[in-house]
This record gives sequence, structure tokens and C-alpha cells, in this order.
Amino acid sequence: MSIDVFTLSALVDEFMDHLVGGRVQDSVSIDSTSLGLEIYANHRRQYLLLSADSLQPRVHLVSDKLRRGMERPSQLGLLIRSHVEGGSIVHVSQPPWERVLHIEIDGPEGLVTLIVEPMERRSNLLLVKDGIILDCIRRVGPDENRYRVSLPAHAYAPPPPQTGKLDPFGLTLESLAGIIAQNEDPKRKAHQVMTSRLLGISPLLAREMVSRAGSPPEALPSQVTVSALYEAFTASLKPMKQRDWSPGIVERDGMVTAFSPYVITGQPGWRSMPSMSEAMAAFYGAPVGDEAYEAAKQPVREAIAATRTRLETKLASLKRSMTDDSERERMRQSGELILAYQYAVQPGQTELRAPYEVDAPDLVILSTPSSHRWKTPSAISTATTAPSGRWTMCRS
Repeated sequence: MSIDVFTLSALVDEFMDHLVGGRVQDSVSIDSTSLGLEIYANHRRQYLLLSADSLQPRVHLVSDKLRRGMERPSQLGLLIRSHVEGGSIVHVSQPPWERVLHIEIDGPEGLVTLIVEPMERRSNLLLVKDGIILDCIRRVGPDENRYRVSLPAHAYAPPPPQTGKLDPFGLTLESLAGIIAQNEDPKRKAHQVMTSRLLGISPLLAREMVSRAGSPPEALPSQVTVSALYEAFTASLKPMKQRDWSPGIVERDGMVTAFSPYVITGQPGWRSMPSMSEAMAAFYGAPVGDEAYEAAKQPVREAIAATRTRLETKLASLKRSMTDDSERERMRQSGELILAYQYAVQPGQTELRAPYEVDAPDLVILSTPSSHRWKTPSAISTATTAPSGRWTMCRS
């Protein structure tokens, strides 16, 4: 699920109503790709999430206070502290038909622009002043993209213009019929033809239009009646052209599977939401609580794991070298008997039997030459060393 052009347009209107004129009171580095702003506007604190995650980039308001999740803020986070905190939001805009959001802030160092580009794999968050990038979440050098270099002290370059696509607000029945007729791929679906030839039309919206035209969402162009598709197309776009948004979500089996700024009739489980931000927060989940501290917890976990491993290794070594009291006592008795009977031990003798206590059985001390490998009998309890070899004591 990606953020499309119309979702960003709905967010622009929401931010213009709720954030413009507000003061940025605080900023936090949530993780390596996400930042949060606390904004006091309309007599209340509001929390704006800005994420350039490569898989799920997003920008929307959240209901709970955003928490710092990094031990140290990123370089961009430090710059936002100095250029944004204490500033006022003066305008929010979106370049025509682009999935890009501009948030202009009159900060302590002058006017700056936070640019959010929530596009999968190419998502980014940039702080720009006078057209020059101060810093960004994802730095892109000329070896990666010669057209768009995203590096500090370089001019900000907007995404390249989309070519070969028509403005959907100016679409006619004839032009839509031409788009359908020009398709040469027999496997391409009708919704794929529309997304490839029309600006701002996402797969979700295209499927909805096909469904409203009375065809299955995955229908081929030949299976769609062009006139019905055109009627569904114009009916779908009319409220969005007037910026009349109907934010909501699609729920299935207790899970939120989609969000949109328009009503979805082609999928079961549609439910309207009070705002676009609330719809997106329901889909993504707000980064608060345990999730917000995940980045900060990781180095602590690693330090604890390393210390635990070190202590467990030390403990195991101590256990291997340690003998219990009874074993030490048997070793002492064995040693005393060997010393007491050493003059009676004959060369090559392999066993010494002697009583240590009057009422106790004889102690059996076995000996094998130290140059030979030997196995300890099951009755053997411990061992000591005599000049003639290795002596091992056991009870007879």
C-alpha cells in the first residue's frame, strides 16, 4: 500500500487547517529514518510524524506524543533542532501530480522547507534553505543518480517530470477510449493501463473505477465497457477535483488492509474515518510505546548480551576448575595414604589398597603410567599424582 497523489492532497488540506500558524515546540529522532515534530496549533499540541522508511514511508499526524528512539539524534535531527524548533509553520503545499510534500517553516535561522518524498525505495526527507539542501535522511550521490543528487550543500532537484501521461481532470470519453485501444499487451489489466497513462491514478483508485464500471477489478481492457468506465471515472474524480475528501479504511478479518481519501465500494469492509491522518495511523500504527524505543533498545540489548556471554563463560570456567568438598576430602585422604605407604609401593604397582578409617572400607588407589592412556573405572572418585605415575582413588 503506497501513498498516492490524492492522499497527499488530502493531507495538505488537513495540515493547512490544523498546522499552519502553529509553533514547532520540539523535534525528536524516532529512528534512523523517522522524525517527529510537536506543534502547538489551534490551542493544542499536535504531533507530526515524518518517515522516509524505504518500505513504508509516511507523513501524518498521530494522536500520542512521539518518543525519541535514538540514543543520539542524526545530523538532520540536529539541524532541525536549530532551524525548525521555535519556528512557525507558514505553508504546506504539493507540486502538481507529485508524491512530494513541502512544509515551509519560518525558523530561528530564517525560512526553511521540510520536503517529504514518501515514495517506496526512493523515499527521503530533506531540509532545504534557499534551494540548497542542508541535509537529508537518505544521501544520494552522482554515482547513484546523476539527475537528482541529494547531498548537503547541493541544490535541491525535484523529481523529474512525468512524461507520456494525461491530466485525468481533462480526460474525455474519446481520450479514454484511445488509451484503452492503444494497449498492445494482451495480459495487461484495465487498471494497469490507466495507471500507466494517467497522472495521479494509483492501482487502488484504478481498480475502484473499474469496479464502479461494473467489471471485476482485475478485468482486461476488452472486458470493460469504455462508456461505463468513463462515467465511473468522472464520478470518482469529481469530489477530489473539488478537494472534497472522504477518508477511510478497508478492514478485513480485523486487519486494516487499505486507506484512501475517497470511498471504496469495490472492496468489502470500508469504514470512514474522521481524517486522513487517522486513516493512515490505523493502517500503519503510530510509532509510540515499545515500537518508538526499538532503536534505543538495540544497543542496550547488545551490551547486555555481550556481558551475559562473558559472565557465563567465566562461570563455566570456574565450575570446571572447582571441586566439591567431598571430592577435596577424598583427594586429601588419597594423598595421605600414598605418603604413608610410599615406601611399600613397588615399581610397576598399579593398585594400592589401604584403610583410612577403621570402620570404613579400604580405599583403592589405582595407578597407570602417565605415558599411557587409561580409562577411569566407574568406581573412581578422584585422582592425585605420585612420582611413579598417575594415582586414582576409589572405594573398594
